[in-house]
Amino acid sequence: MKSLYTLIFLALLPCFLQAQLLFKYTKNETYSYTEATESYRSLEKTHPKQCRLEKIGDSDIGQPIYLFVISEDGDFDPASLRKKGKTVLLINNAIHPGEPCGVDASVKLANDLLEDKAFKKILKEVVVCIIPFYNVGGGLNRSCCSRANQNGPTEYGFRGNAQNRDLNRDFIKCDTRNAFAFTKAFQTWNPDVFIDTHTTNGSDFQYVLTLITSQLDKYNPIMANLLRNSLVPDLYKDMAKKEMELIPYVYNLSNTPEGGIKDFLETPRFSTGYATLFNTAAFVTEALKYKPYTDRVEHTYGFLMSNLEWMQKHKKELLDVRQRAIEDVKTRDSFDIAWALDTSTYELIDFKGYETEMQPSSFGDGAELLVYNHDKPFTKKIRYYNKYKATVSVKKPAAYIIPQAYGAVIERLKMNGIEMTRLASDTTIAVDMYFIENYETVKMPYEGHYLHYNVKVRREYLPVKFYKGDYVAQTNQVGNRYLVETLEPQAMDAFFAWNFFDGILQQKEYFSPFSFEPLAVKLLEEDKYLREAFEQKKKEDADFAKDHYGQLYFIYTHSPYYEPTHNRYPVGRLP
Repeated sequence: MKSLYTLIFLALLPCFLQAQLLFKYTKNETYSYTEATESYRSLEKTHPKQCRLEKIGDSDIGQPIYLFVISEDGDFDPASLRKKGKTVLLINNAIHPGEPCGVDASVKLANDLLEDKAFKKILKEVVVCIIPFYNVGGGLNRSCCSRANQNGPTEYGFRGNAQNRDLNRDFIKCDTRNAFAFTKAFQTWNPDVFIDTHTTNGSDFQYVLTLITSQLDKYNPIMANLLRNSLVPDLYKDMAKKEMELIPYVYNLSNTPEGGIKDFLETPRFSTGYATLFNTAAFVTEALKYKPYTDRVEHTYGFLMSNLEWMQKHKKELLDVRQRAIEDVKTRDSFDIAWALDTSTYELIDFKGYETEMQPSSFGDGAELLVYNHDKPFTKKIRYYNKYKATVSVKKPAAYIIPQAYGAVIERLKMNGIEMTRLASDTTIAVDMYFIENYETVKMPYEGHYLHYNVKVRREYLPVKFYKGDYVAQTNQVGNRYLVETLEPQAMDAFFAWNFFDGILQQKEYFSPFSFEPLAVKLLEEDKYLREAFEQKKKEDADFAKDHYGQLYFIYTHSPYYEPTHNRYPVGRLP
């Protein structure tokens, strides 16, 4: 009899463990990486035909990154599911493991979808993909205190990964194995909607959950219209019905929200900015860290469920609009690649906040501290600046030619589905080439790089020798926006910005003044136009007129002896 009880207990143990794990957030606790993984394994054992936990790659700390897929009819082939007209939701959790609301909310979501037959109608239309724990290294680095003043859970992971990188800045440069794994999953499943779950701090207000909608002015206009007129307002309405009212991410224009808030411009280094390149509707949930952890998880769960319900009801509209946007990208001639906030226009929105007061600070003579008074809640109209204007636009070339010497660039193009051919022989081709005229660089390392910005270029049409095996990427494909925003050096997250082409910025050959000066005199005598330019510069620049080396260098850079590849961006543009 005792052995029978033991067998029954062992048989039911996974269910008991699952029930205990389900309610961790109600105890102000969150899953560890191992607990989250085991929770999904348990679901896979209980529902083997409807879900699958699969490894998508390794994290930088050596532990696997998993993807949990729920497919109601047991089909786990993305191509087959597309033919069936299914939509795909991808949820990413623990990119910042100290912000674990989505970890707990997604386990609850997966359990409810699989255990409750009421959600079967959703799963008939939507395939759900969940990354349980993206930043595994940060998740294993658990403590109580890395996020000061956060209201639970009692223990959580750390923002940086095993390399101390912020993974939500790595979706273009892909310095980490985590980013390679994510790219593989994203390109395999091609989600229609993508949600990245986070926790915010900064200002204090009445809302539990704020929302970043990937900035609409940088979307393809066809997708932007769907989000602006249907998806986003419907999500806000549905969350309000659940008494889980949303507000746009509180990104202050000044010290407090009362001075106005603005849209966050998430360029492709961020997960949602990356998703936008492929016409995916993309959101970041930002739960306020000062609210109770239980509330933060439940509001995150509510938002995930609202998306699923919308995707089920609007499946045909979502698929049709997205396909039209994809086709538009393939044929569109020009692309915006840099933006700035338009402060000339704004909306007035209702905002539920707290009155602020200035109180004497404990630190600094006469200093004052801004305090939010929870005894004085208010609802006020505030300015919401949600328009961005393009500051740089480019006309796409017929194709880009990428020298095979830049293997890291080629690797990233390939893993993002960019179709390329290779030159069959060495050949000289007349192409547009950029010369880097000017740029600025951050003074301190940013995510392991010295990021370039405010890039200025000069374009010249000239013959350039390319080699057998160099790559040609036509701009008539689904990945056009990825191509343009990574290969155009003025784009905000271009490969040039992230130092992939820094070799061209260093001059390799120089001259010795004692031997070059006689040649410089001869060059001026023989070249009328060089002589005129030289004399004009001396007239206009008093310092140059006195600068011996500077004058020689001017002549040198305008002579056949100056290397033609210095500051010449190596990617050719076929007009």
